Amino acid sequence: MATGVTVCDSVSDAFQKFKLKQGEFKLRYITYKIQDKKVIVIDKKGGMEKTYEDFCEDITSDNDCRYGLVDLEFETDDGRTTSKLVFISWNPDTAPIRSKMIYSGSKESIKSTLNGVGIHINATDFSELDYETTVLPIVKRFA
Repeated sequence: MATGVTVCDSVSDAFQKFKLKQGEFKLRYITYKIQDKKVIVIDKKGGMEKTYEDFCEDITSDNDCRYGLVDLEFETDDGRTTSKLVFISWNPDTAPIRSKMIYSGSKESIKSTLNGVGIHINATDFSELDYETTVLPIVKRFA
């Protein structure tokens, strides 16, 4: 809220349907962007056939900041298959300074809208998005 950026009502509605895998929101992921430096809106959606790699491509595609919510399926250390919702804030070092400031300052607004997502990851370069070395170990701590 410090930046004056608000979250579009459709983001909250979509999140509720995404959690329950209802209708058009039976998805693997959703990415979000700040539109016109005023409001957080849905940017892209990835169907269930998409992978974590597809999510990473979409969230990093234009060298600008983005937020993302991904439903990660993985196997726990004791062999159970499970999934967790993970919020990722992509704020690359190469993004414009103004964009980085707006996204950093507005992150709490979207996190409060995505109520119930317990895993939050901040990524500033591609190594911090690496599934095996970075993301999976963090997610497994919550399994």
